[in-house]
This record gives sequence, C-alpha cells and structure tokens, in this order.
Amino acid sequence: MTVKKIAWITDSTAYITDDLKKHPDVYVIPLSITFGDETFEDGIDLSTDQLYKRIVSAKEIPKTSQPSAGRFAELFERLKENYDSAVAVHISSKLSGTINSCLSGAALADFPVEAVDSKSMSYAITTLINKGMDLAEKGMSSKEIANFLQKDATKSENYFLLGSLDQFYKGGRMSGTAYLLGSLLNIKPIIRINNHGEFELFEKVRSEKKAVKRMLELLGDSYKKHSISQVQILHGNVHEKAKELGNEIKALFPKLDIFIGEISSTIASHSGEGTLATLWHNE
Repeated sequence: MTVKKIAWITDSTAYITDDLKKHPDVYVIPLSITFGDETFEDGIDLSTDQLYKRIVSAKEIPKTSQPSAGRFAELFERLKENYDSAVAVHISSKLSGTINSCLSGAALADFPVEAVDSKSMSYAITTLINKGMDLAEKGMSSKEIANFLQKDATKSENYFLLGSLDQFYKGGRMSGTAYLLGSLLNIKPIIRINNHGEFELFEKVRSEKKAVKRMLELLGDSYKKHSISQVQILHGNVHEKAKELGNEIKALFPKLDIFIGEISSTIASHSGEGTLATLWHNE
C-alpha cells in the first residue's frame, strides 16, 4: 500500500518548535501586524523584541489580520506537485478568520485540505500537529487525522495572566466591565480560551502571586483527573518569571516535563509584554 504524502499547514500563532522548523513537510503562513501604515509579517520581519519597543513608542496599539486566501492558494499550488493532501491546524475560528482563508485558498488551488479548528492557539496547535504526524506514520488518511484532531482539540487547557490589560481591552478581546474592574480594583484576571474557542474571564484574583497559585491549583486538579505528560509555559519577555513558575510546577509534579517558550508577536500584540501562560493537554 502506498502511503499518501501529507503536508502540514499552520499559522504564526502556533509555537513553532525547532523540530517543526526543520521538518520538510511543515509550512507556516504568517498573520500580519500593522502599526499605522506599516505592515509586518509575524515572525518574518518583526521580532517580539521589536514589537515591544514599537508598542512603547506607538500612539496606537497594533492591529493584527489573517492571511489572505490568495496567500494560501499560492502555497497550495506549489504543494500540489509533491503532496496528495494537507492537514491544516489553525488558531481558533472565534479569534481569527485564518481557517476560513485557508479553506478558500484550498478551493482556489483545487487542492485537498483537511482543516482543523484548534479552538485555541500557541502550543495547543503544536500539540495537535505532533499528534497528527504520529497518526500519519500509523497510516491514517488526512481526513481521518483531521477528524481525530478536531475531537482532541477540546482536551487542551490554558490559562493566561495578561501583561497588559489595556492592550487586551483596546484590541477588542475584553468587555468594558471586566476592563474597568481590573483597572480600578487592581485585579489580576485569569483569562482562558474555553472549549468554544473564545476568550473568557475565568477568575478575578487580587494579585499576580495569588493568580499563579490559582493556576497551580488548576493544574493539580487536571493532574488528578487526567494523564498529563507536559506543561508548557509561554511568556511575553519575562523568562525569569516563566522559569520560576516552571520550578514551582516541577516541585509539585516531579514527573511532568516542563517546556518554556515565548509567545508569538501576534499574540503579544493583544496580550502585551509580561504575559505569562500555562497550557497542557488532558489525555
């Protein structure tokens, strides 16, 4: 039996590990970040360091936009020569129209693409892609893989401590009431992406220290109920804080693997410098 060759497509909100960067069958389409009349491609011509410097000096917060259908179509036209199909795993459709652009591009190029709505972003996407690759090695078709991953997407759990409440609010990701409460009462809100793929205010906590403690409690609750092999800590230019959190998790759960990395520029455009997030997958 001939194994069908599958291309793996994602966007720049995913955490692209070194293994995925080196993988010959992985293709990343960047979202765009706009400051005034200047537009940059996430991860290509704008680093997170450059982004944070620009945010400090800019009068307005940056705007982000999904890739065009044409951009996807160009990629799929090239892939048709070497691949039978593609599995595309993208940022939640409730947060971006990227997955719709992908499907429109596939239709334009007349290339079979199975799209998966991650219902999340960042390392949750990475986890799904890695799982998909394992399933492909076992001989599953792109359609079977996509169906499996779509169901598996609901097993992701994530909690964010925002670096900038102001940025998150002005970017249209938070209600005015929640913003006002956080600003006036010095509340540190814990944000999460729910199973519908939408941002929601999960809990209001009085300080960052208490918020971190609460995130550890939530991890502990999941650890008791599910099989968790790794916890990812993603941060916005606060590596030492992320490292401290990693040490706390390791002390409580010695068997857990801890991964630490930076959030992408697109995510940082909304969450701000200083963001701290924990993610894991409940098996």
